[in-house]
Amino acid sequence: MSRKVRLGIIGFGAQGSAYAKFITKGLVPNVEIGAIADVDPERRVVAADEHDVPVHADHRSLLAGGEVDAVVTTVPHYLHVEIAIDALGAGVHALVEKPAGVYTAQVRDLNEFAAQHPELTFGIMFNQRNNPLYQRIKQIVDDGEIGAIRRTNWIITTWWRPQGYYEQSEWRATWGGEGGGVLVNQAPHQLDLWQWICGVPKSVSSKVAYGFRRDIAVEDEVTAVVDYGGGATGTFVTCVHDLTGTDRLEILGDKGKIVVDGSKTATVTRLVADERELSGDMGMDDVRKLFQGDLDPTTYYSQEVLEFESAWGEQHSGVLENFAANILDGTPLLAPGSEGINGVRLANAIHLSSWLGREVPIDFDESLYLSELNARIRQEGVFPERPTGA
Repeated sequence: MSRKVRLGIIGFGAQGSAYAKFITKGLVPNVEIGAIADVDPERRVVAADEHDVPVHADHRSLLAGGEVDAVVTTVPHYLHVEIAIDALGAGVHALVEKPAGVYTAQVRDLNEFAAQHPELTFGIMFNQRNNPLYQRIKQIVDDGEIGAIRRTNWIITTWWRPQGYYEQSEWRATWGGEGGGVLVNQAPHQLDLWQWICGVPKSVSSKVAYGFRRDIAVEDEVTAVVDYGGGATGTFVTCVHDLTGTDRLEILGDKGKIVVDGSKTATVTRLVADERELSGDMGMDDVRKLFQGDLDPTTYYSQEVLEFESAWGEQHSGVLENFAANILDGTPLLAPGSEGINGVRLANAIHLSSWLGREVPIDFDESLYLSELNARIRQEGVFPERPTGA
């Protein structure tokens, strides 16, 4: 292999064509386009016009062509697992788009297959893990700078989509074609970051609206409450009908707090001691001063504002470059493909809780989830029901 990875782009829609531009513009110096595949003849014409590489009618033809060392799957969600398994089975490294799949049983099949091929690189496009702001926040939490997490809140409603968006294609916003709505289309990055930074919860309880403000079958409004154990809880709120939108993450620990606004800036508060220790050391005179406004609370903490520059395309191209570096020299992956199941599991648990009307454990019955999903696919009457595995 040369010092550049020959990448096959499977699916030449908005995302696939964007990755091709990143590569041709030199944003991913250790990658070159080896081939492109798309099932749409019109997209194949566009690909051939824009890039002087072999263009194939499907992923199987591309994998058989011998022109690539690795592939990235920019296709509808259900196909990520099938194509990644086919690629790994052909001895080709695989980078899957988010989400890794639609349901955990499907993604588990992919993880188990990938584990049988440790010589191949298996990654996932969690480009937000390449955001220096979230990398720093994770480091702060992991290092215990704000103590043990007591509460998390993420409201992410910057996904406004008009009705016309959902009418682009028949698979969009369907159970059988896409596998869900805002949880599987817009919010997978936040679901991944939430558990990546704050930890995996023990159980989930949710209130989800389906076709609330859009004429669709899947979810367009979500409120979920998670239980981390030990009294720690978290909330996740998202929707597609908030025209102005909000993106705010709060992580409260017993020794501080992190507040992220717009995924651009973060205010980190570090207490001088554990909050309960500060509370216990306050006498009645301190309480009187507190209520009279004579107590300066800033003596109990310090604050730091974090902000990082992020150029256009830098996060996605950085994941592509890291994926290629792992292939070429073993550089550790920013986002191992095996971790894609975590966000899928959270989305599944949120769905299942709303369908059953009760709290569900994070290690829910996967067969029950698939049965409930297939019931909705069957009701749509457009797409085939989904098997247990890929």
